[in-house]
Amino acid sequence: MLQTLDIEKRFGGVYAVDRLSISIPRGLITAIIGPNGSGKSTLINLLSGTLPLDGGMVVVGPKRLRIIKPFDSPNIGLTRTFQDVRLFEQISVLDNLYVVMTERSSLLSLFQRARKEHRERAERILNVVGLWEKRNDLAEELSYGQRKLLEVGRLMAMNTQIYLFDEPFAGLALHMIEVVKGVMRELQEYGRTIIFVSHNMGIVRELSDYLIVMDSGRLLAHGRPDQVLNDPAVIEAYLGN
Repeated sequence: MLQTLDIEKRFGGVYAVDRLSISIPRGLITAIIGPNGSGKSTLINLLSGTLPLDGGMVVVGPKRLRIIKPFDSPNIGLTRTFQDVRLFEQISVLDNLYVVMTERSSLLSLFQRARKEHRERAERILNVVGLWEKRNDLAEELSYGQRKLLEVGRLMAMNTQIYLFDEPFAGLALHMIEVVKGVMRELQEYGRTIIFVSHNMGIVRELSDYLIVMDSGRLLAHGRPDQVLNDPAVIEAYLGN
């Protein structure tokens, strides 16, 4: 479903991602872990086009890409969340979903009438993430946790094949964490490929079918979580034992 071939990202003379080649299995929930500064979020930024590649190639299905533009990522079947939540602050919770369900242009979407199927789908998504009662509130009026849930809801509305979650559980109350885990499992049931970055090892063990460990911008280990987390190199580099 998704591969990287010797991709690189440099900041000055420092490699944040260093000739990284990985393969993400189709239809599984894959967790990416590693020490702080290991390149996890940089990798998500490269895959989504938020940062340009300095070298190498990303392969998404039949497409081999050396350049990914952020606005093009849904067209190649990929969407993402951010650590710092990014919403359309001055429009309602409901309209934040309509924007991604209709025109890709946020301005044009506000003038495009939502069809019945859009309204029904938006209602279902907002019920899933617990925000239906907030549907008419401006996005800027939501709490931090509610804002993260709205961003997760927008991902559900995008209806792509690959979903990237960058620290989706950070700062969330326990009941909100359960909502996000439920969304990931539901997306997987529909055959989608889920990739998430997290420092929460309990959630990583619980959710992930496949695990990738990065260290200093390179691949340290990959495979089934039970095998990877018992790898001596992973224990030394990441768990510190």
